[in-house]
Amino acid sequence: MESISGWQVSLLGGIASWVVFSSMLNVTGKIRSLTQPWVSHQVISSTPISLKIQKYQHGFLDGLFTALSCVVSVPFYTAFLPLLFWSGHCKLARQMTLLMAFCDYIGNCIKDVVAAPRPSSPPVRRVTATEDEKENAMEYGLPSSHTLNTVCLSGYLLHYVLSYAEISDISTQLVGLATICLVVGLIGLGRIYLGMHSLIDVIGGLIIGLGVLAIWLSIHEYIDAFVVSEQNVSTFWTVLSLLLLFAYPTPEFATPSFEYHTAFNGVALGIVIGIQQTYHHFHHEDVPRLFTSDLAILAFLGRALVGIPTILLVKFCSKALAKWILPIVANILGIPVKSTSYIPTLSVSAMSKKSDGTRQAGYLQKLFFFSHQETFDVDTGIRLLQYTGLAWSVVDLVPYVFFRLGL
Repeated sequence: MESISGWQVSLLGGIASWVVFSSMLNVTGKIRSLTQPWVSHQVISSTPISLKIQKYQHGFLDGLFTALSCVVSVPFYTAFLPLLFWSGHCKLARQMTLLMAFCDYIGNCIKDVVAAPRPSSPPVRRVTATEDEKENAMEYGLPSSHTLNTVCLSGYLLHYVLSYAEISDISTQLVGLATICLVVGLIGLGRIYLGMHSLIDVIGGLIIGLGVLAIWLSIHEYIDAFVVSEQNVSTFWTVLSLLLLFAYPTPEFATPSFEYHTAFNGVALGIVIGIQQTYHHFHHEDVPRLFTSDLAILAFLGRALVGIPTILLVKFCSKALAKWILPIVANILGIPVKSTSYIPTLSVSAMSKKSDGTRQAGYLQKLFFFSHQETFDVDTGIRLLQYTGLAWSVVDLVPYVFFRLGL
């Protein structure tokens, strides 16, 4: 039988204690009262800077910065990471996935704690050319998630490439660093140009991103060793994922940030469970890699053509099963539930309840969701299971299909 380590008990116990005491002491409200006025003032005072940048408005720049924003967005990484797994660079893929989940959690928590506004439009012109950007505009401003994610993921990618290829040439390292700085600078400038963020949001994203990257570079080898070889991984990560949902701060008003975290929380959980089960079969260091004789480009394209429809089918089935099972389980356990979007019948019943159905529950309400004062939003569980199933299929089911098809 698997044993649980002392550090696992300490970490999970620490998070659970934080959930309880932060609710009792209203930590979120106190931090918000200290930070929100100052950040809001900075957003307003930097409006002239945004307007000066937008004086250079041009259709080409609109398209360029919109495209750059899409390339470094969460949906793009969600689509790109499966291909990275299937290319044979499994360690890089799982590290990038877990780092993305870490960045997403930290960034969205800070957004909903500070609850700082985005630049006022008008006078600032806001360009939301895609549905993803329209949803992003519904979130709070500080920090800029695009800037934070770009700093962390591009920085880690540079570290991985230099380490994997054993590049010690200083000039090559400087070229790589300069390229990363250019990309980050363009992303930050683009977020201001598009009217999505103010200067303080971009600076905050840069500083927080550098901090998160520094932390990750100091612990990533330990995390990877734990995921691929240690005991009790799946159970520990499942409990951790649930606690992180409970520990998420209550925003001043409802935003999509909690939904984004829930989705990527599920992705991280599915990846960890799948890797733990199939590491020695499909994800060890000797698997065929793209651009080698062991994995030709045509074979990789075949993997993509087979794999993408498969994971989309699993995502659909996971969502359907969760929508069917979770309300039944909740009813058996006597847990009052509501649905904000997935189950219309539960959404209608929730509208008649006294509690505000548009806001996420507080810390203790989310932990003790059977409280008579709150109902549990079943959409959270559905979304978590949906993306857990999607990610599990990327690293477990689909590689097995590749094996059976000779890909």
